[in-house]
Amino acid sequence: MNTPRRVPPAWVLSIPVATFGMVSGFVIVTLPQILAALGVPGGHIATAVAVITSPGFWVFLIAPFLDVRFRRRTYSLVFGLLAVCATVFTVLYHPSQIEIEAVMIIGYLSLALYGASVGGWTGALINKDQSSKLGAWNTVFNICSGGLGILISGYVTQRLSPDHAAMMIFVVFLAPMLTFLFIPAPPPDDTLASESFVRFSREVVSLLKRREILVALTMFLLPSASFALTNTLGGWGKDFHASPGLVSLFGGIGGILAGIFGSFLIPPIAKKVPLRPMYLAVGIIGASFTLSLLLLPRVPATYGLAFLGENIFQAAAFSTAYAIIFEVIGKGNPLAATTFALLTNAMNLPIVYMEFIDGHGFDWHGVAGAFAADALVSGGICVLLWIVLFRILRVQSMHPTAAPQLAAEAK
Repeated sequence: MNTPRRVPPAWVLSIPVATFGMVSGFVIVTLPQILAALGVPGGHIATAVAVITSPGFWVFLIAPFLDVRFRRRTYSLVFGLLAVCATVFTVLYHPSQIEIEAVMIIGYLSLALYGASVGGWTGALINKDQSSKLGAWNTVFNICSGGLGILISGYVTQRLSPDHAAMMIFVVFLAPMLTFLFIPAPPPDDTLASESFVRFSREVVSLLKRREILVALTMFLLPSASFALTNTLGGWGKDFHASPGLVSLFGGIGGILAGIFGSFLIPPIAKKVPLRPMYLAVGIIGASFTLSLLLLPRVPATYGLAFLGENIFQAAAFSTAYAIIFEVIGKGNPLAATTFALLTNAMNLPIVYMEFIDGHGFDWHGVAGAFAADALVSGGICVLLWIVLFRILRVQSMHPTAAPQLAAEAK
């Protein structure tokens, strides 16, 4: 008689996320450098990266197949390998911009599917009381591996031959996937795998009707805790008289340390505070921090405080969001990968449109306009959502039998 394999601790379950982070770091920083070396104009580079990374916002449309037919470990292995091979191809052989973009679109689509399959796989293995720990470790490995991927790929592509650079990237980027050997991989749900596509489609549609899914989607699609300033502050160092070296220091080592600190703030607090109010509290406190920066002089120390603070709050928000996602997935969920892809795609979207809002704020009144726009929009949304959650809990307290499910979702 086969005994069930023991589920490893949360930090081990999160190690495969490092492959996702390293490839993402390559796409965001090293790939633009490769395109620039080919003479591609800066404006087109920005557009190319946006197109390449676009599966991060729509991959949920095709993610449901990750929950049927094969084990999620199999899907993770296949799509992780494809994503790394696309990266290696780009480093080893990049004769033209068109070929690079075509290969990396396939590579990033594979990466997005890898992330969904790994997230659904590990999320369906844990109990709800472990969701905050898994969320924190996922965020830590994502942030740290992103920086590591940038450092490694940038160094080897500039200092080693293409063959040696490609070999180094292949080995290092795939290494986290060795932990697949230690993570149990339950088979897919036999019913979903064997019955008709219509039956499976009904299951996916029913997923969208679950109130806890709708509550999480609402919180993530609205810019309640996106902290998109972390993606734009790198270009505003001169407004604070910060040197390029100082900007790089804050963006590299500072960003990683702040991300780790913000991520590990969440698990101990989650033992006492429900996840959804905590997510909104992070957004409100973070928005207040952003507004307080308007009172400080435009000097390098203020820039460092802004960069570290925004990264701490964004990491805390991501950690809480992942915890909510893993809690919603629940142990043994047959649609775990679908749920993970849907909610993580929703979580990433506000970062994109808030960058446009922050940009318009900058055009309106410089750094002060950008900070004010980001804080007022995000903070205002958090306050409105907080009022909604408070009303749900108030209804529950006045009518204990009227809305038990809503009260549970509010927590």
